[in-house]
Amino acid sequence: MANEQSTITAETIVDAPLEKVWKAWTTPDDITQWNNASDEWYTPSADNNLTEGGEFIYRMEARDGSFAFDFSGTYKKIVEHELLEYILADDRKVSVAFEENEGKTKVTETFEPEEENPAEAQKQGWQAILDNFKKYVEGKAS
Repeated sequence: MANEQSTITAETIVDAPLEKVWKAWTTPDDITQWNNASDEWYTPSADNNLTEGGEFIYRMEARDGSFAFDFSGTYKKIVEHELLEYILADDRKVSVAFEENEGKTKVTETFEPEEENPAEAQKQGWQAILDNFKKYVEGKAS
């Protein structure tokens, strides 16, 4: 087994209220603006059925056209403004927790690693997307 780690965690603190953070995390028009780990990638489309049993699919593409894939899954648990739990298309479990404290919101993603890439590379990739999310939300007018 390539990754002995059972879960990986990435987190950030966004200088924005919980409601704004939740909206940016779950709204397709916002998702297409922040869902990339680097400038070489982008998300041309996002669909999000934010209901338990609902599915989401984010199309991720390399800007040079060399690679593309769908990041998709099914929601298993939704607690508005607090928690999202979902199963990715490859059966890995993910949870995203939101916690507001004094006008700032902590976002914590915990996910099961896949086995093709080293755990540290996966953590760095998910953290880079989360950092891009923070930058987007903090730069977005209310």
